[in-house]
Amino acid sequence: MSLPARARDKSWRMADPTEPDFRLEASPFYWLTRISGRYMMEMSDLLRGIGMDVPRWRVLMILAEHEPASISTLSDEAVINLSTMTKIVQRMEADGLVVAGTRETDARVTEVRLTDKGRAALVGVREKAGQVFRHAFDTLDGGAINGLLQTLTQIYTNLETPPA
Repeated sequence: MSLPARARDKSWRMADPTEPDFRLEASPFYWLTRISGRYMMEMSDLLRGIGMDVPRWRVLMILAEHEPASISTLSDEAVINLSTMTKIVQRMEADGLVVAGTRETDARVTEVRLTDKGRAALVGVREKAGQVFRHAFDTLDGGAINGLLQTLTQIYTNLETPPA
């Protein structure tokens, strides 16, 4: 009986932390973490210049596509725990960027909406995010970006279910 293809694949063995051939530089999670960290550093620096921060930016971007959104939806979309998201929304409400209120059909749910000030801030944060995007993906074409999105989506889907 032969080994599964991935067990024979040197790239797979170098990426799997349980394998003797494992190399940190071959790990997709190593690179995803580095990219995410670098991206957050770049975004933090640029957003600071317009009086914003990464958590507010994430909420504004999510609300731009999913408004109104419950705090739990914002938490899920941003992959931030619920209590932290609640505090972010409270700070944004104090800053006049969003309004939070009870959902008409279910008083247990707090919905969040952008204010005019939040919509204006969204324009600025989109510009800063666009600068980082163009810099990061300058050498890649649409096919490479779409392939990356498909791969990342599949990995996220895999991680949503607990390991066997």
